[in-house]
Amino acid sequence: MGLPVLYRSVLYIPGSRARALDKARSLDVDAIIFDLEDAVAPDEKTAARATLASELAAAGYGHRKRIVRINGLETDWGQDDARALADMDCDAVLLPKVEGKSDIDALAAILPDLPVWCMMETPRSCLNALEIADCDAVQGFVLGTNDLAKDIGCATGGDRMAMQTGIQICVMAARAAGIACIDGVYNAFKDDDGLTTECEQGRAWGMDGKTLIHPAQIDIANRIFAPTEDQIDLSQRQIEAYEAAIAQGEAVAVVDGKIVENLHVETACAVLAKAAAIHEREAS
Repeated sequence: MGLPVLYRSVLYIPGSRARALDKARSLDVDAIIFDLEDAVAPDEKTAARATLASELAAAGYGHRKRIVRINGLETDWGQDDARALADMDCDAVLLPKVEGKSDIDALAAILPDLPVWCMMETPRSCLNALEIADCDAVQGFVLGTNDLAKDIGCATGGDRMAMQTGIQICVMAARAAGIACIDGVYNAFKDDDGLTTECEQGRAWGMDGKTLIHPAQIDIANRIFAPTEDQIDLSQRQIEAYEAAIAQGEAVAVVDGKIVENLHVETACAVLAKAAAIHEREAS
């Protein structure tokens, strides 16, 4: 089995801004969401589509996963966005406000061959998360916590506990289906402490990474969604101890006074695989 795909840092970039699109080629980010939706004004949307197509055709994005967020299919621009993506050099399409399988089917009717990521940003999105995750075309969820908070009627800041049920349902559905799940943005892009806290919360909730609105947020997300040296060391020792126990006919091992079973070894292997993927990325 190969190394896991990294999604520690997923940066939104407006599809209308050629300079920002060019700068993204040099950023230490795992994935880019090229945005044709919220970040582009209505009178710029058609031009943004052409600008983005030109920049993607010029290539140079290297390891960075290229995900294009289109406008909703019910809008004046969404269906043209989807048709245009058939000829764009990208890895996936991100569909806003997905609320059920029918939304995926509608997109597939226009764009049948491109993997789909889903904006999970309404209460109905969360309640239908497993149905959405189980769609064959779907490869990932992106939490839209600003829109989710608006619909719930709760605050976007603080501990996010008012959104925890919806967020965790999305994470559990993603894990059940074996797809990626990326946390929502942190709005105060100059608040490193707040971003750190929210990244740590997202990691603790099981997220693969964090969507970002500014390049200044990349280093924090990359660091927090990477295994620590202590985690790597513990994982190595757990695997070694378990293998030694199995060789002696035992079913469990003990490391640092705690039982180590097969499930702990699976987690340890995942930690080491992610660390190896990061090391390979840095070496290249």
